Amino acid sequence: MRTAVVIGTGLVGTSAALALSGRGVQVHLVDRDPSSAGTAAALGAGTEGAPEGPVDLAVVAVPPAHTASVLAGAMRDGVARGYLDVASVKGGPRRELEALGVDLTAYIGTHPMAGKERSGPLAATADLFEGRPWVLTPTPHTDTEVLNLALELVALCRAVPVVMDADAHDRAVALVSHTPQLISSMVAARLEEADETAVRLCGQGIRDVTRIAASDPGMWVEILSANPGPVADVLARVATDLDETVRALRGLQSADADERRTGTDGIEDVLRRGNAGRVRVPGKHGAAPAAYEVVAVLISDRPGELAGIFADAGRAGVNIEDVRIEHATGQQAGLVQLMVEPSGAPVLSAALSERGWPVRP
Repeated sequence: MRTAVVIGTGLVGTSAALALSGRGVQVHLVDRDPSSAGTAAALGAGTEGAPEGPVDLAVVAVPPAHTASVLAGAMRDGVARGYLDVASVKGGPRRELEALGVDLTAYIGTHPMAGKERSGPLAATADLFEGRPWVLTPTPHTDTEVLNLALELVALCRAVPVVMDADAHDRAVALVSHTPQLISSMVAARLEEADETAVRLCGQGIRDVTRIAASDPGMWVEILSANPGPVADVLARVATDLDETVRALRGLQSADADERRTGTDGIEDVLRRGNAGRVRVPGKHGAAPAAYEVVAVLISDRPGELAGIFADAGRAGVNIEDVRIEHATGQQAGLVQLMVEPSGAPVLSAALSERGWPVRP
């Protein structure tokens, strides 16, 4: 691939353009908002404006409601040899293209499973897709050359290709992406009018659960409008669990021993099923989840503290697999939780203690 046009310079489109430009592909940037394309160009994502002649690949990165019409227009204009979209739903746009009667041999639907709470070109990064799954949903009509162009795009963005049926993809993202967004927002909504004293007690748990609730509502209305059925199906099952959990908790309030026992069993059941589901979430680099030991260190809120810990961990020969920071309420301090392989935990604890770090048990 030598040339490409990215139509839609939001977070995903600009990130793809940055990755392609950084690897020598000549990228043209098109957006109905000229300032967005201009911003992307200023970031080094490519050249603002449509190409003068056909390019190798057109990447359509517009909201799902507009994906099919933009694709159809680009295909009628013959702007590229191959066409793909990066919309977060796949079945709807494909059916719309079929209804429009376009030639599907030159098209493949795709969806990079990467994003941020922030949107727009200023949130884009060239490494957004690195190590992330990038779903490809070829139709029976998709030309081999177009599939190869899509695979080359995925490789240049350093993502991991995953081939799926379009409707199976939509059911999958309803479960692992769209429903979590709604549930996160529902939990966060409980905080809107909560007593200030309760809000001040927020810890890492509530921060983890509500992180994606900061996402752009307008963007998510568009996404959910394109995949309402599968999301509603998942939420209906969640609602069943929620109803049963409420009944179990009411049972725990009862004076009747049998009802309390039934309530205990109900709560234990949902928690155990949650454990079983969480174990299936892929771990680092998509591998099987690993069990890490936590080394907790109290640090002050001063520049260079984290860098110092990481440097000392490196000197001890221990790789930090993951890190989490809990900030102390009302204090300029925090607790850093360093996740390491079990064999490295005692080594790291001893090394950090020797260097004066306050390691917590």
